[in-house]
Amino acid sequence: MRLFDDGAVNLDILRERAFNYRWAEVPDGVIPLTAADPDFPVAKEITDALISYIGGGYLPYTPKLGIPAFREAVSRHLRECKGEEVPSDLVLPIDSAARGMYVIAQTVLRPGDEAIVFDPVDYLFKNAVLAAGATPVFFPTRIVDGKIDFSLLESYITPRTRMIGLCNPHNPLGKVYPREDLEHILSLAEKYDLWIMNDEIWSDITYGEAPFLSILSLGARRNRRTLSVYGFSKAFGVAGLRIGCIYCTDPEIFGRIVEESAVMTTAGGIASVSQIAGTACLEKAGYWTKEFLVHLKKNRDYAVERINGMRGLSTVRPEATYLLWIDIRETGMENTAFCDFLQERAQLALVAGSEKMFGPGGRGYVRLCFATSRAILTEGLDRLERGMELLWRENGR
Repeated sequence: MRLFDDGAVNLDILRERAFNYRWAEVPDGVIPLTAADPDFPVAKEITDALISYIGGGYLPYTPKLGIPAFREAVSRHLRECKGEEVPSDLVLPIDSAARGMYVIAQTVLRPGDEAIVFDPVDYLFKNAVLAAGATPVFFPTRIVDGKIDFSLLESYITPRTRMIGLCNPHNPLGKVYPREDLEHILSLAEKYDLWIMNDEIWSDITYGEAPFLSILSLGARRNRRTLSVYGFSKAFGVAGLRIGCIYCTDPEIFGRIVEESAVMTTAGGIASVSQIAGTACLEKAGYWTKEFLVHLKKNRDYAVERINGMRGLSTVRPEATYLLWIDIRETGMENTAFCDFLQERAQLALVAGSEKMFGPGGRGYVRLCFATSRAILTEGLDRLERGMELLWRENGR
């Protein structure tokens, strides 16, 4: 059996272990195309590395700044795969990219500050800003000619602005940023002395039509105030291990991040087994991600064609991520009510584009994850189609 064949998905285990809006949290019979988490088992090299490490019989404390082999693997991956020159001693292992975002916000923001958050975007940007006592200012990500229009971004900067949140690639829009947009964002940060919180957790899931370009590739000197996070859950399917890291190019700022993270005490840090798994991901499991991308691209193209053929729905082919951002405005339904209708009447769970999850710009949209088998995706889209037909019949339209 190939890695991403239909039979590779073990629904019995998923129904027991897959939480966060997924199989373990939905009623029996419901298909959850919800949280951004693959339905496939991880690469064997990852589980082999964990078994070998645990088999030694010792699980002691790790170095406070992380296991050197893991930090070096991250540094090498950033350089070789993304063109980011980040020395290993400026990589801080952390318990998830999400936690890293909170640490960054708390390092550079203070109560009364403002931070620009693109809208819509994953809720962690807003929540990290709020946790630091600052105020998120939502910049609407209007798409013009297939790109996010940043022509008005400067007008959202005020004397209280301290940070811009950059999700690259963008969740949920599935966009990667062309060089000119990254140049524009970085130039504004330089002009107004702003920090950039740069989330690159999706940077390994791109399809080639628009290649990923990191803002850090524009030069270490210009990116002194760029603080980045990277995680392993999207490209390697290890969300439960909470493997992430923060990295930057300035030693003084890195020291402030370390202090805020509490890793120099036993209150903060990342588990040893997570670092062992993360090292295996980067050094041994690249083939898995490569095959995963081939499977995802086929799923993406199939799902986009199916959805755009359904009355009342439309979506744009994403350049990255394994998520579809679906426009439901023609139905006239509020997105949470739409998702409730689908789950109850069509046994399909999607993520509502609620303000809580994505910001005000999520109104009129739902999100679908296609990181599953073709058989499950096909059945899910069949249910979506039946649900739409039922919706139109009941509305007399």
